[in-house]
Amino acid sequence: MGWQAKLTLDYCVEDQRCVARHVHEGPLRVLKALYPEGDRVCHHVLVHPPSGLVGGDELHIQLNLQTGAHALITTPGATRFYGSDGLTAKQQVHAQVAADATLEWLPLEALAYNRCHAHNQAVFHLAPGSRLIAWDVTALGLPHADQPFTEGQFQQHLEIAGIWLERGLIDANDKRLLHSPLGLNRHTCQSTLVFAQGHAIEASLREQVVAIARELCESHPLRLQSGVTSPDERVVVVRVLSAQVENAMALLRSIWLQWRQQGWQLPAVMPRIWAM
Repeated sequence: MGWQAKLTLDYCVEDQRCVARHVHEGPLRVLKALYPEGDRVCHHVLVHPPSGLVGGDELHIQLNLQTGAHALITTPGATRFYGSDGLTAKQQVHAQVAADATLEWLPLEALAYNRCHAHNQAVFHLAPGSRLIAWDVTALGLPHADQPFTEGQFQQHLEIAGIWLERGLIDANDKRLLHSPLGLNRHTCQSTLVFAQGHAIEASLREQVVAIARELCESHPLRLQSGVTSPDERVVVVRVLSAQVENAMALLRSIWLQWRQQGWQLPAVMPRIWAM
């Protein structure tokens, strides 16, 4: 049946400090809470000691942010979906973000090894008054090691409940999707970054958020493989295709930091784990 792991993280504000409590089952942990930008923002790094998922493994992550809480969550490395004999490996993230709470969901990439059968899902429930910045980065195969993604399937599900839904299936046999200029056009990394609220983003702020992202995309080497849209008054979406994870991640980080500074009036503080 594979390894089953569950992690529940609860964030609340106590004495002007964002406090986190967690319960876990199986091989899934968090490092201690870090506060590099003061007591109101809790930085957490999620750790999966086996370092990857094989067929039958499941990771379930539940995030609960109470009023006023602010959590920034990331990982120390890629989520690796290894080759499988047919069983599906799953990662499922569900977040409940209360009014006046803020979530930054910034894991490193999901890495789809050849022959993997994977399902990667993240669902965010945003109450009116809540804020979210989240990204999803998927890399197919190991091109640097000459191990392309030629067999297997990768299912994606990224959702802001009641606002926006992206769901798809990448099948290694679907050459039209993988190779066509109307599909991935042979790019092995696809990325999505969202700026969202549980209520309508004020028009001036939404225009600013879109303008920031477009300016950074236009000045980046990936300008022809990136785009910015606002499909709903509560969300702004950035999409990037690239041949390498590093280039896409650098672009996403630059947009995220500017959104933080200019959209939220917060400092440009990156998780320490990214510099290690």
